[in-house]
Amino acid sequence: MGHSDPKTLVSTHWLAENLSNPSLRILDGSWHLPTENRDPLTEYKAEHITGAQFFDIGSISDAASDLPHMVPPADQFAKQVADLGISNDSQIVVYDTQGLFSAARVWWLCRHFGLDNIAVLDGGLPKWKTDGYSTSNAPIAPVSRTLSVNVKNHLLRNAAEVLVASTSPEIQVIDARAPARFRGDAPEPRAGLRAGHIPNSKNVFFKSLLNADGTLKPVAELTAIFKAQGVDLDRPIITSCGSGVTASVLALALQKIGHTNHALYDGSWTEWGALHDYPIEQG
Repeated sequence: MGHSDPKTLVSTHWLAENLSNPSLRILDGSWHLPTENRDPLTEYKAEHITGAQFFDIGSISDAASDLPHMVPPADQFAKQVADLGISNDSQIVVYDTQGLFSAARVWWLCRHFGLDNIAVLDGGLPKWKTDGYSTSNAPIAPVSRTLSVNVKNHLLRNAAEVLVASTSPEIQVIDARAPARFRGDAPEPRAGLRAGHIPNSKNVFFKSLLNADGTLKPVAELTAIFKAQGVDLDRPIITSCGSGVTASVLALALQKIGHTNHALYDGSWTEWGALHDYPIEQG
């Protein structure tokens, strides 16, 4: 992927070289679709990068919402993340067990709360192990820190804002779901949702941005993929997906290629697909 950037994406070599940095904090941000029947916390306890804490996407979220893992209140985020040993001076690296999947959601969420010194581990735990670096199953007791947040509301969009954007000639909505789900040909993994996509949205399947080993493709290839799907990289973008997880992979890729005018639709299709007075398209 080229040189590492501690604000977007770092290599396994970069992380191994920086393990002794006292400000480094490693997070396992693994999460899985409900249909996969996997428990990321159990997997973390069995094996993780040495020193990593588990970032629970399900619990570091808005408990008052009926939607899954929505952005939590700022004070809740600050308390829960500080309890993981993170302060404003920390350099955070987050990974997941799939390569590059849910770690991007943790990256986006931290940036939303003003923690910019965070990077995703390119290729995640699989690449770390393939490259010969060690893991551990030892439990770790973090020392709680003090953390203040600076909410960046421009990185977040709600359904009403996306509805306006869907008819705007200026703002683009990009959907990270698999093409069959985008078209409405495949059922949604969550029961009760309509099939299809937000009107006028474009489909950039998140997996199309990844190499076979789960690492992010080079900048030139990422740029070409977005353009091939009709995305104008000179215009604002809202990313969406099933529940705000893989939309974050799009956000990471956009940030990596230098497109900074993007926001994320947190409710994504889990919300939109259940809002029967909101329009959908199929095909």
